[in-house]
Amino acid sequence: MNTKLLRSMLFCVLSLFAFQQAHAADDEWPFKEGNYWEVTGIKVADGAGLKYANWLASEWRKNLEFALSEGWLESYYVISNVHARADEPDLYLVRIFKNMATAEENEKRQEKYMAWVKKSIEKMQSESGDRAEYRTIMSTSLLQELHFRDK
Repeated sequence: MNTKLLRSMLFCVLSLFAFQQAHAADDEWPFKEGNYWEVTGIKVADGAGLKYANWLASEWRKNLEFALSEGWLESYYVISNVHARADEPDLYLVRIFKNMATAEENEKRQEKYMAWVKKSIEKMQSESGDRAEYRTIMSTSLLQELHFRDK
């Protein structure tokens, strides 16, 4: 009699545990968080496409390759909006990274970058202002990948 009672109680406990596990999966969010994508929409002035493309292929790329080598970025892309309307960007500059850096980490990165780039902040601000003559930043979005949990 005690053995039957013990088996029955064990069956009930295990059944309850299995039931709870099944319902826990139903309550779980169906996505896992993935990489962040920073997407900047750029409008290029008429006649300045080659000038801006050359800057992207040299300075911009060199800077992002440095960030890749430091592990700050996972990847980056230049995407063309082939049939851009008048109020849409011509290009999208994409930077992909795993997580947001802390304030302390950003300070360390800034120091490392400034030592590597060998330019003053004043010089870099001036260069950015020069690019404003032939490109306009229309938008910047921060997006995050969502991966299906079952994959």
